[in-house]
Amino acid sequence: MVAKEELRERALAMGFADAGFTTAEAFQPIEEYLQSRQEEYGWAEKVGIGLLGGTDPRTALPGAGSIIVLVDTYFRESFPRSLEGTFGRCYLDDDRVTRDGLTKRIQDFRAVLKENGIGSKLPPNLPYKAAACRAGLGTLGKNCLFYSRTVRGSSWVVIMPVVVDREFAPDGPTVGYGCPDWCRNACVAACPTRALKGNGHMDPRRCISYLTYFGQGVTPLELREPMGMNVYGCDRCQNVCPRNAPWLGQALPENRKVAAKAEHFDLTRLLAMDAGYFQQNVWPHMFYMGPDLLWKWKMNTARAMGNSLDEQYVSSLVQEFTDNGDERVRSMIAWALGRIGGRKARQALDRFHGAAEGMVRQEIEHALDMCSGRK
Repeated sequence: MVAKEELRERALAMGFADAGFTTAEAFQPIEEYLQSRQEEYGWAEKVGIGLLGGTDPRTALPGAGSIIVLVDTYFRESFPRSLEGTFGRCYLDDDRVTRDGLTKRIQDFRAVLKENGIGSKLPPNLPYKAAACRAGLGTLGKNCLFYSRTVRGSSWVVIMPVVVDREFAPDGPTVGYGCPDWCRNACVAACPTRALKGNGHMDPRRCISYLTYFGQGVTPLELREPMGMNVYGCDRCQNVCPRNAPWLGQALPENRKVAAKAEHFDLTRLLAMDAGYFQQNVWPHMFYMGPDLLWKWKMNTARAMGNSLDEQYVSSLVQEFTDNGDERVRSMIAWALGRIGGRKARQALDRFHGAAEGMVRQEIEHALDMCSGRK
């Protein structure tokens, strides 16, 4: 029978940053928390994530005996500055579609389990941060993220809880918050949409990451400016966190794989892309929004262009408004033109106003008001 420490050593030899063991008991406190905050978390059930169902590991694997929690870092190498601030780092080198990196290592680890007669499941809805804490691998932050005991104590990690049908002695838990008293809630103060509420609570519906890929319909007006240049994901609360300073302060080698594809994520290309371009260049790396959500990519891109205040984007926005029939995209383009302002933007809005209807017409009128306010 394979020993617990042997499995841990195998995981580390495969390149994982850490590995820990915990019981397969249900995460009762998480279930109670979710039940009490359905207003904030009910959306997850609607999009098929099923957070409540994931609180009992035995739902995924009826004979579950333990959970082996693997931790990996997605920030071993630096990313192009043109992409940071627009895309969350954890998505820039994601391979859950291409399956040529981290996913392969997970498959290799599960193959080791299978060779030793151990069945396993990797449920996507299991409360992974709680599992990692229960396995003694780190603590939580006030930004509701997990901070590893490795990776210089930072939050630049991916957590993978593997439910197995064999019982192993659990490691000692490290449940709790590890933030220093002197940080003065840096993450809470830095959150532009006020999603973070302090003391470990947040409203995910206001989180920029949530809004970029799970948000429904056109982004609410009051959140557009605070979302800044973010097209997909956000790292704001991690960038200002003093616990992440040691990792951010080191000189990292360039991620050549990401640098080679940076041109594909140019905002003008994203706004004009068709389904073929999306599936070839974007979908393999940023998996939350599939081909059916191309409109959301374009809407997010238009908002980022508007918040850049850069008049170079006006011609691209005007062209996409003309070519795109989706009112959600056209509405955001109208707002972006109003946000940028200037003679060309106003002329385009005046031209579009006559034939516009409904929501698009209202957005154009608001955009014209923004232009007028700059006189």
